[in-house]
Amino acid sequence: MHDELVDHLTRSTPLSRGEALRVIQDVLAYFDETTEDYVRRRHRELQTQGLVNSAIFERIEADLKYRAVAPPELTLRQLRRIVYG
Repeated sequence: MHDELVDHLTRSTPLSRGEALRVIQDVLAYFDETTEDYVRRRHRELQTQGLVNSAIFERIEADLKYRAVAPPELTLRQLRRIVYG
């Protein structure tokens, strides 16, 4: 799985083949998260930092543009509905 990428990482970093494969699997799992799951997780994380919803939803809206596969643009109302239903 992903042999070319594993080869590239082992050539360009001090990672062993097994370590490179684990890194790739971790990164792929991170980006496999659905938009809805990402929004809910980030909302919880930002709440624990003491941010209020208006700031949280603005931050999430901005962050979504930089995901590996950009989801469709969501309005603040849509973000709230993902979290609160």
